[in-house]
Amino acid sequence: MKITTSSIIFLLTACSSASALATDTRRVLVTGAAGQTGQHIFRKLLAKPGYAPIGTVRSEESRQALLAGTAGIGATDKDATPIPAESVVICDITNADTSAIDELMNDCDALMICTSAKPAPTGEVNEETKRPIFGFPNGQPELVDWIGQKKLIDAATKAKKDVHVVLCGSMGGTNPDNSLNNLGKITKSDGSVTGGDILKWKRKSEVYLINESGCPYTIVHPGGLLNEPGNERELCLGVDDKISGTSNNSVPREDVANVMISALEDESYRGRSFDLVSKPVGDGVRTKDYGKLLKSLDGKNSDYSLGEIA
Repeated sequence: MKITTSSIIFLLTACSSASALATDTRRVLVTGAAGQTGQHIFRKLLAKPGYAPIGTVRSEESRQALLAGTAGIGATDKDATPIPAESVVICDITNADTSAIDELMNDCDALMICTSAKPAPTGEVNEETKRPIFGFPNGQPELVDWIGQKKLIDAATKAKKDVHVVLCGSMGGTNPDNSLNNLGKITKSDGSVTGGDILKWKRKSEVYLINESGCPYTIVHPGGLLNEPGNERELCLGVDDKISGTSNNSVPREDVANVMISALEDESYRGRSFDLVSKPVGDGVRTKDYGKLLKSLDGKNSDYSLGEIA
């Protein structure tokens, strides 16, 4: 089944009809809904009163896997809210044609960007380090984390509404030599290097969102992502890859989803860019108040003059 522009229009009409029963329903576009963090957000919004989320995936295969509960986190709870087929749309942000993205954003109140280039082993081994070589089979960071995300941000801008853009980035952006930037780099025969630099391309899209879009925004930089249950830890915020209160540098994906959804519901999260990690389970007090969590920053935001931008 191929999702076309006409089916997108049908989807939006259906959402409009359903929301007639609740005038405060917010339509939220969740990109990367078949991924792990994106799927946490998508499923939580489906189960949350007052929201009508639309999840985007890259292919029909991803769509079917999401609907069947076999993609990403899957249906982690046997009583989880079933995903309505009409709420999942194929929309590849790397396509040159942006009409599908524009059509989807036109009727949405918020945009949750959870798409990112995904590294995978190429099957080759670096002769010097003896470590596996990683590539980006579904698109280099420049294409996905910059060009693709820019298309999403531009679509939110063109919607001419107060579209709140909540973007999931990554910690490590203040260090140009971060090992993540080496993934997917290709050395050509003439000695020049292309590809990779994922954190630099992410930073470029974030600066564009902040300085050029005019959209209200929230940017979350999680530490190392854990496939472990959320709602069990004390969360810690910081900026510029420095977080006080813990030496831990990881956080469950579900907790990232909780913070990003809180950004939709708390006005004080608008215009903010920060890092997020968690303490180990049992260390500290489990975070319940996300407004209090944000206040721990004392007004600080990420400094984009640090590090490098692609």
